[in-house]
Amino acid sequence: MSLLVISAHAGDFVWRAAGAIALAASRGERAKVLCLTYGERGESAKAWRAGKTLEEIKEIRRAEATGAAEVLGAEIEFLDAGDYPLLESTELVDRMVRVYREVNPSVVLTHPLSDPYNQDHPAAARMGLQARVLAQAIGYDAPGEPLGAPPVFFFEPHQPEQCGFKPDVLLDITPVFDTKRKAMECLPAQQHMWDYYTDLARRRGVQVKRNAGPNLGLPHTTMGEAYMRLYPQVTDVLA
Repeated sequence: MSLLVISAHAGDFVWRAAGAIALAASRGERAKVLCLTYGERGESAKAWRAGKTLEEIKEIRRAEATGAAEVLGAEIEFLDAGDYPLLESTELVDRMVRVYREVNPSVVLTHPLSDPYNQDHPAAARMGLQARVLAQAIGYDAPGEPLGAPPVFFFEPHQPEQCGFKPDVLLDITPVFDTKRKAMECLPAQQHMWDYYTDLARRRGVQVKRNAGPNLGLPHTTMGEAYMRLYPQVTDVLA
């Protein structure tokens, strides 16, 4: 099993999918985060106000995201594609195809395809989905074997209602929430997000308990993350 997380900016994977990443790592699975940008222009206001240069800000955000990935037990790779705006290109998609072929993920996590507040997020998702399809093509010129058909899950955006995000998967991250919180605290550039995503995990945890039912005996402090499936689930048992 292996997990590939496609993140537009350096912090996105932490707020939205750190629980899933930490759970995968705890099971001994490979987890890789692909950060398309450092979030240097649009998500580093604190550093800009402190008078840092663009290159200094990139290095700050790289160090923060690397530290968070280490806490979660994940690999991380940066493409330094530039944010605000993140411009889609065939060259960038090709680089992503090569990551797909190398990781051969069992599961892919990325942004939803709509976000009126941040166009970088759907741009990353569109390229990630295009790269997934190309990585499946036996005739595509990239190292490695053609990809199978890994399921894709969209993680929760900051403004879910405005992004058409309606979760159909609730993930219990209670055993690893302390790890997620430590990873969040590796990102002081966006410290205002720490408590927001702690509160969100608590609210999603309430929904985890409600939908799991009382027989599982989940703790009162259940914490959760929400996801949407892009492709149908294939199964021989309805459960």
